[in-house]
Amino acid sequence: MYGLKCIDTPSGVFALAETPSTMLALGTEAPDFALPEPSTGAVRSLSDFADREALVVMVLSNHCPFVKHIADDVAEFGREYAARGVGIVAINANDVAAYPADSPERMAEEVRARGYEFPYLFDESQEVVKALGAACTPDFFLFDRDRRLVYRGQFDASRPSLDTKVTGQDLRAACDAILSGERPDDDQRPSVGCNIKWRPGNAPAWF
Repeated sequence: MYGLKCIDTPSGVFALAETPSTMLALGTEAPDFALPEPSTGAVRSLSDFADREALVVMVLSNHCPFVKHIADDVAEFGREYAARGVGIVAINANDVAAYPADSPERMAEEVRARGYEFPYLFDESQEVVKALGAACTPDFFLFDRDRRLVYRGQFDASRPSLDTKVTGQDLRAACDAILSGERPDDDQRPSVGCNIKWRPGNAPAWF
């Protein structure tokens, strides 16, 4: 079903084919997690965000051109919405044996280079991103105060191949709705990007 993939290798990207979000069912409960944060050495868990009005979970990577296209704006989004009471966390689950550019050491470098102020966690087992139904990088999930899924899909309509300004419009609108006590519009567009780099034998059924 999701056969389009980024045609890339550990040494470079040769073409930009798009893998879409699976669009996990709205209302799904946020998966529990306890994952390491390479930039600090800490372990961060779902309970760390218990006091937050909502929780955004972003599935990112270091080398993906779709992530690079929006990374600086994602950093700004994180600063802005964390200050407004939203929990923000990012997860990288790529197979680092095949893609060393996504290793924990490189993740720590990415945090410093991009100015990420949110935790950027490493899901080595890939079980958390599986529970999210994540398919691509980037992929975005917004959970309400009860940690039920109210938005999943794209950051905005910009793409590396399009002359469209990066705004974060879609995710921002969903967060604004939740912070205003409203429900985000159910008309949601899937994110597209590089397929998650699953470890051999670990790919889920939707891959």
